[in-house]
Amino acid sequence: MSAPALTGTIDTDVHCGPASLRELLPHLDSYWRNYLTESGLALSPSQDGAYPPNAATSGGPLPHTLAELPPGTSILNCTTSFACNRNPYYEAALTRAVNDWLVSEWLDADERLRGSMVVPTLDAGAAAAEIDRIGDHPRIVQVLVPVRMDAPWGNRRHRPLLRAAAEHDLVLGLHAWGRLGNAPTSSGITHTYLEDYLANSQILAQAQLTSLVTEGVFRDLPDLRVALPECGFSWLPTLLWRFDKDWKAVWREVPWLDRKPSEVVREHVRLTTSPAHLPRDPAQVRQALDLLGAGSMLMYASDHPHDHGPGARRLLEALTEPERDAVLAGNAARWYRI
Repeated sequence: MSAPALTGTIDTDVHCGPASLRELLPHLDSYWRNYLTESGLALSPSQDGAYPPNAATSGGPLPHTLAELPPGTSILNCTTSFACNRNPYYEAALTRAVNDWLVSEWLDADERLRGSMVVPTLDAGAAAAEIDRIGDHPRIVQVLVPVRMDAPWGNRRHRPLLRAAAEHDLVLGLHAWGRLGNAPTSSGITHTYLEDYLANSQILAQAQLTSLVTEGVFRDLPDLRVALPECGFSWLPTLLWRFDKDWKAVWREVPWLDRKPSEVVREHVRLTTSPAHLPRDPAQVRQALDLLGAGSMLMYASDHPHDHGPGARRLLEALTEPERDAVLAGNAARWYRI
């Protein structure tokens, strides 16, 4: 069976980025322009591709022009600020500049495009203020934050940021990667790139999802919608099975969680199709998608320009026509109000 055509899709994870921090200078005030240039700050060496050079999964450098983007409607995700230093004032200035750059250089240039704004993660008040500043832009559909943090996203300290996203009807996107100085797991710093890569998506995503549910975020913010771009999805059914099982035994610790965690997740969370970690056997792929509820839980993402192999092709081939329509466009249109 040939791969389905991808025309008319909504691609929920297309990366873009400035070629250098100098492109952001017009969007910084004089103090931060001098701070950036005189201190010699530069983009992270891995910013143009989070994979080792010549790795089989490398998809090339990040797009820097409209001509380098895939066709169709794209939600642009710029992660330039994710590896920011630990100066909260610089981080606030940098994220503001990234947002203004995204609007002026990309969103204003093509009506098909939508964008994810970024916010400072060291200061929840400053993050809320940035959402108030630009969150009502008609092409901004998501607040993009790193899945790798020094405190779980369900922690009370993040609540002003999450509340602002919900009040502006924006999706909260927990994207793979984040602060390299933080241990990606509770067992400490990893020793190989393979460990770090796995932790930055699937392992951390499970921890963050558990935190959001158990710490009552969705009780406090019933309108909040969450997406997990580039964090995989095949791990979700087993997590939810164990989550529901343990909740039945220790629900007294979380009295505000008055229904199964799986029901909360299916109401408030969506995942993206790339990377797709699936078996080769089409029958087993179908079983995995049934366990997940793929027709309602997944949104198409190319993760352009990264290449995660043939898993996404196997996924699309296994979907029924109604499911494929939902995954390629319908689910994202509803989730992001497109």
